[in-house]
Amino acid sequence: MTISKSILRLAAMTALLFGSALQAQDFPNQPIKLLIPYPPGGSADMLARPLTASLQKELGQPVVLEYKAGAGGTIASAQLARSKPDGHTILMVLAAHAINPNLYANLPYDTRKDFTPVSLVATLPLLVAAPFATPANNIQELVAYAKSNPDKLTFASAGNGNTSHLAAEMFKSTAGIKMLHIPYKGSGPAVVALLAGDVSLMFDSISTSLPQVTSNKLKALAVTGAKRSALLPDVPTIKESGYPDFVVDGWYGILAPAGTPKPIVDKLNKAFANAARTPAIKKQLEGFGYEVVASSPDEFGQHIENELNRWEKTVKEAGVTMQ
Repeated sequence: MTISKSILRLAAMTALLFGSALQAQDFPNQPIKLLIPYPPGGSADMLARPLTASLQKELGQPVVLEYKAGAGGTIASAQLARSKPDGHTILMVLAAHAINPNLYANLPYDTRKDFTPVSLVATLPLLVAAPFATPANNIQELVAYAKSNPDKLTFASAGNGNTSHLAAEMFKSTAGIKMLHIPYKGSGPAVVALLAGDVSLMFDSISTSLPQVTSNKLKALAVTGAKRSALLPDVPTIKESGYPDFVVDGWYGILAPAGTPKPIVDKLNKAFANAARTPAIKKQLEGFGYEVVASSPDEFGQHIENELNRWEKTVKEAGVTMQ
């Protein structure tokens, strides 16, 4: 009896592995939908678009970008969690993916259990940008003005709970200042408000604010990375502006639904790595401020776990919650 059960179990496992292998050989057999959790024009869009042509060549199927903005990226994440785990629906996630479980009490998915990591594609720092009318030209002046004028400065973000929001909240707490938060539905609309002078500043992905700075439409006060950006070598970091413990980098990765067979995950991982490391694409992305990573699935899974733990502490200290 025991031998029979063992044989049946082995047969079932063999069938499962054989089935997954066949499924991977057949993948992809239809267009791939890449969900983007923010509107067109934002940093996720700017990363995804250059990759699509190479991805299509690698995978032999069209890669269609589908924008599912709202609720700090949780709408897109919930859609992925409900999707069939066959690799044909995937999601680009940002740092907010690891922030949201610490903000929302009742997410419609489990961040640790409902997704399969594919690759950490790229990272980039945030840029503290402001209209020229804002009465500060660097971080020291910004802090001095904010302390003398509590809540007079306003800061835009790409949405409540977004990295651009919490990075500013972290800085408020670190510097001991008060500013008013004005959320928008994505980085693109927030930058438009910044250009119009509707807000005083923004902690934004360098990729979306850099063109406005280099064209002299906005001024750069600082970057949030551990070192200065090669694209703005004269702009100091917040770390070197008197706040040595303040370092925040944005990151961008790809997830598939939980249960996606490993051969399919590996095929997607290889496609994204090859696309991101294509010399012309890599050069273009670096020109936007991204640093290409193209990690393994396991490395990305560990990165997410580290970020979940990091942001849990940060959110609690900042006292930020979402309904």
